[in-house]
Amino acid sequence: MVGRIAVWVLPVLFAITLHEVAHGWVAKLLGDKTAERLGRLSLNPLKHVDPVGTIVLPGLMLLFTSFIFGWAKPVPVDWSKLRHPKRDVGLVAVAGPAANLLMVVFWIIASKLALILGVRSISIPLIYMSAAGIYINIMLMLINLVPLPPLDGGRILTSLLPDKWAYQFGQIERYGFIILILLMTTPALSMILGPPLSVLLGFSLLTAGIPHGILYQLMGSGS
Repeated sequence: MVGRIAVWVLPVLFAITLHEVAHGWVAKLLGDKTAERLGRLSLNPLKHVDPVGTIVLPGLMLLFTSFIFGWAKPVPVDWSKLRHPKRDVGLVAVAGPAANLLMVVFWIIASKLALILGVRSISIPLIYMSAAGIYINIMLMLINLVPLPPLDGGRILTSLLPDKWAYQFGQIERYGFIILILLMTTPALSMILGPPLSVLLGFSLLTAGIPHGILYQLMGSGS
């Protein structure tokens, strides 16, 4: 169990850290330097750790379920300082899932290098860590693309809608977290995310040369 948790630590920390840093970095490019001023563009995970979302919840889920999810402290963005607020809200939002997609590519490459290296003491831990990295980044990307404020997908949709509809849709945000919890505690979220997760995960593991059995072990579903 300790070894399994150790494999997940770095992939989870960097998945949520780089997701948030990407939001702040794009916001800076578009005119808002709030995150930079508050020191939140750092790649140091300690700058972004949320005690519940980064440590407690993922740890408990890893121990008691075959599903893992978490979050970091949101990077502050002052939407009024963006040059084109309505458009730029969507660009800032899409940066997080895009960062997760790039990390999937990174972990695929890491696994390929591990297989080429062929040094058991290095390659096996790196392959297991790559499997964890691929899974958590695909999961974070898909969940955040759900079109529900305040998730990234909700902000992307808000930026695309006509102003009147965008305002009305934005009113959902105050209930967004409650709706997300309800979705996570019912089969609804699995029904929504299951098909794309299966396709993306299967393709990524195949490309990385990682047997599905390794991921089953990491999720506590294998021996």
